[in-house]
Amino acid sequence: MNESDHGDSILMESKDGKRNRNIIVLTDGFANPVTAKTASCLLRYCSDEVLAVLDRQANVKTADQLLGVGGSIPVVGSIDEVSNAASLVIGIAPPGGKIPVQWRPIVLDAIGRGMSIYSGLHDYLIDDSEFVEAAKVSGAELVDVRRNDEREVASRQGIRDQCLRVHTVGQDCGVGKMLVAVELTKALNLKGRSTKFIATGQTGILVEGDGCPVDSVVSDFVSGSVEKMILSHQHHDILVVEGQGSLGHPRYSAVTLGLLHGCVPHALVLCYEAGRQAYNGLDHLPLPNLRHLRQVYETMASFSGPSVVVGVAMNSRLLRENEAEEERSRVQREIGLPVCDVIRHGPQDLVDAILEFDQARRAGRSDQDISNTGG
Repeated sequence: MNESDHGDSILMESKDGKRNRNIIVLTDGFANPVTAKTASCLLRYCSDEVLAVLDRQANVKTADQLLGVGGSIPVVGSIDEVSNAASLVIGIAPPGGKIPVQWRPIVLDAIGRGMSIYSGLHDYLIDDSEFVEAAKVSGAELVDVRRNDEREVASRQGIRDQCLRVHTVGQDCGVGKMLVAVELTKALNLKGRSTKFIATGQTGILVEGDGCPVDSVVSDFVSGSVEKMILSHQHHDILVVEGQGSLGHPRYSAVTLGLLHGCVPHALVLCYEAGRQAYNGLDHLPLPNLRHLRQVYETMASFSGPSVVVGVAMNSRLLRENEAEEERSRVQREIGLPVCDVIRHGPQDLVDAILEFDQARRAGRSDQDISNTGG
């Protein structure tokens, strides 16, 4: 058995250095866009590696029919239906962070076949004696994406100011901060700007192949773990740092603030889901308005230098096309910044705002001028 930390890379590679994960994504009975966020993102960004989605409860034949993404990738009822599968990925983030009991035979079957098992849950595979014993017999690799040994504190030394740091922050958890960060990274690279996505959660790490699961780092070392990634990748023109949680969420604000201070962002992209009224998991607590939240994020991010929100990423999955356009116009009037849904509208408005911000910053315009970029 091989036990893996997330490390610098969690990819299985062939001799020519190319990815070779040949994934089956497991969603069995939990195929909805919120719970199956990991599955949806792998289907969206790693479709060339995904052979199938395993879901015995599904009554559809393709990933697109099941989750609205993934095209014609098949939905299957067992591993036997898939040839050449090399790994099984736990595709959900279930309540409590545990593998559902009814999934255990599927996971054990995959382990018995010598397949690598990737899990982003807080409940580690290597702490499960049955999985560990089975892996010892087959030689399967158990990869706990959240497992880490981070023990460095932040120093705010050696950070290269010429490398633009963009950070996606949120009104709540689960509003699309990772997806926005990936889309911005792709679009900025297409613009000819060397850009690196800094993954800070389990799904982002599975997509990017490296990163740090900051919500599983001991609190004293959260900022240091993020700073370490900044220092490692600041040879790029731009770093886009995936956000976690929300400063306003009672459960996750500590991780959000540690991440914010660790990446010392120049620019922030504020993410929210249109139609959501209360914090995820806390229906009795209403969400703060975006104008107030913008002020809070800019204040908390500016301890080491100016940091401003340059645009708003709207998740409009719950809205019809005309409703999304009305919401977009309303928020743009209210905030005075570019607003778009990076999937429905494309990320171009936010990309333009980031590049305009960077140009203004390099030209030495005042903080007030920069904060009004795009308004």
